[in-house]
Amino acid sequence: MSWNPIFNDNKLKLGTFCTNGRGTTHSLAPEANQLTWPLALEVARAVDRAGYEAIVPFARWKGYVKEKPGHVSGEVLDPFTWAAAIAQATDHVGVFVTSHAPTIHPIVAAKQTATIDIISNGRLALNVVGGWNRPELEMFGAALREHDQRYDYLAEWLGVLKRLWNSNDEFDHHGAFFDILAGFSNPKPLQRPHPPIMNAGHSDRGRKFACEHADLCFIGIRSEEPASIRKEVEKYKREAREEFGREVQVWAHSYVIQRDTQKEADDFLDYYAVQHQDRESIDSLIALSVPEVKDMPREAWEAVRTHYAAGYGGFPLVGTPERIVDRLTMLSDAGLDGVLLTWIDFVEGARRFNRDVLPLLEKANLRRPFVAS
Repeated sequence: MSWNPIFNDNKLKLGTFCTNGRGTTHSLAPEANQLTWPLALEVARAVDRAGYEAIVPFARWKGYVKEKPGHVSGEVLDPFTWAAAIAQATDHVGVFVTSHAPTIHPIVAAKQTATIDIISNGRLALNVVGGWNRPELEMFGAALREHDQRYDYLAEWLGVLKRLWNSNDEFDHHGAFFDILAGFSNPKPLQRPHPPIMNAGHSDRGRKFACEHADLCFIGIRSEEPASIRKEVEKYKREAREEFGREVQVWAHSYVIQRDTQKEADDFLDYYAVQHQDRESIDSLIALSVPEVKDMPREAWEAVRTHYAAGYGGFPLVGTPERIVDRLTMLSDAGLDGVLLTWIDFVEGARRFNRDVLPLLEKANLRRPFVAS
């Protein structure tokens, strides 16, 4: 797997997140990212030329708002076919596919991922998800399983997938969730023994799955205190090492608001995440993913709304280029290996970041200057 860019020697790796949809903001501001192929392609090529390591789409089959099937939260391009097109249009960046396991059979996933790995010349990575959006899964006739059982299902799904990627012979599989007779898939991925795996497991069971099966553990940063972040990151790396004899990378998501002054950045955050907040979408998302928030005091509830509106709960990188680099340095010092970036306007945001922040990250020895091979 050494040729995949996510295994390069940059101390802090970078990627983009969710450009196959409208991004992670829940805002009605006119600057909000639009779902168009030309925009997604422009962002992909910009980060490819800048030497980023990852482009990670998300998977969504149905929007968040009940009885509004046409709501924009459901406007998401299929991550498999999207990744194939992005792979053909780029040269250096790692191209991810995000798959909710209950929505696709592992035999189909094996063929599609191998195809994308070949198109990309070995730059594919797979972000596997057990599924959490009940209305989405029910649409497939796949009931939302009990929490821990989702990871049992995902482990068997991934085990079948890896066997299909590697076996040169037909095989039978009779498990708790899959019955396969004479299973086989050709061609194989270019990466051996298989393309790298990413997983976001936040619970104790989810963390155990990620540490056992994933090469990249995708975490949600719940605190802005360096010591707390370091403790969370180390928990994953220590569990992977001590329980499973594995070394893993730990990545997280951050939303970026970059301006010339801190006040300008703070004002723009208030403009799009508070004044133009898509409350309908936010309330529906929170009800699906973190329903316990409804029991919080009103002030805390509003803070969560703003946090999700700004960037789906990502770690905030808000301020001047220097401030953003300070925050990224802190994350790196806490042990984080990579950050997936989002902006309300991906094209303008990536342009500013590549122009102003990347050179400072190089001066801070977090990244090497990128030279295309």
